[in-house]
Amino acid sequence: MENIEFCGDRKLGCVRDSAVSISASGAFMDVRDAVASRYSCRAFLPTAVPESVVQDILQRAAQSPSGGNLQPWRVHALAGPALERLKARVLTHPELLPRGEGAEYDIYPRNLTEPYETQRRQVGAALYESIGVTRDDRPGRYRQYARNFDFYGAPVALLIFIDRNMGPPQWSDVGGYIQTVMLLAREHGLHSCGLESWTHWHKTVYSALNIPPELMLFCGMALGFEDPTAPINQWRSPREPFGNYAVLFGFDNGK
Repeated sequence: MENIEFCGDRKLGCVRDSAVSISASGAFMDVRDAVASRYSCRAFLPTAVPESVVQDILQRAAQSPSGGNLQPWRVHALAGPALERLKARVLTHPELLPRGEGAEYDIYPRNLTEPYETQRRQVGAALYESIGVTRDDRPGRYRQYARNFDFYGAPVALLIFIDRNMGPPQWSDVGGYIQTVMLLAREHGLHSCGLESWTHWHKTVYSALNIPPELMLFCGMALGFEDPTAPINQWRSPREPFGNYAVLFGFDNGK
């Protein structure tokens, strides 16, 4: 199986030839600007993204490092009717939300400690506050959560898999690939949102895409052009101060 498969208006096929594309402005984005401008976009425009652009992003991202050069990521990219068919299979079962078919792995540790639990709760509260959904509005929260499975209206969906034999180091490698995809998307003026929530619909994904049993669905990703007017796209999650997660030794301070 090739690392990348595209599924759109035409029959599913493996992509072997490289495609080259740069941003619409014809200029490359500084990596610092790509990092600074990346965020989890949760409202997209319906504007189509060319297959050549998606292929360019996914193939360039394969330069991500991996231990032993295992390159453990496997990707299916969906657009058009193929994407609509997958979404329809999930969205016709709202009664199964939020757990869906059950996750294949714990997205968060079951006994999440501090400061992580507080950070998770704060960012969740900010997200719902941005669209006027209160904590007590369970139907409203479920409706917004269901948007994960519509890929927030993005015209392109990525489903990222890993071999079940792989361990934590390879999961880390897949994370590096995902981050690289997100940064390369910014060069094309695109935004993204990682969706680990898709593990709750792994059975549907495996059936719809005929995924071999040795592969596990790690996450989905929404990809497209942001809707700059959407309230949910106006806020940004905060970042911890540098001193909370890093310590420097042996530099000019003499430590």
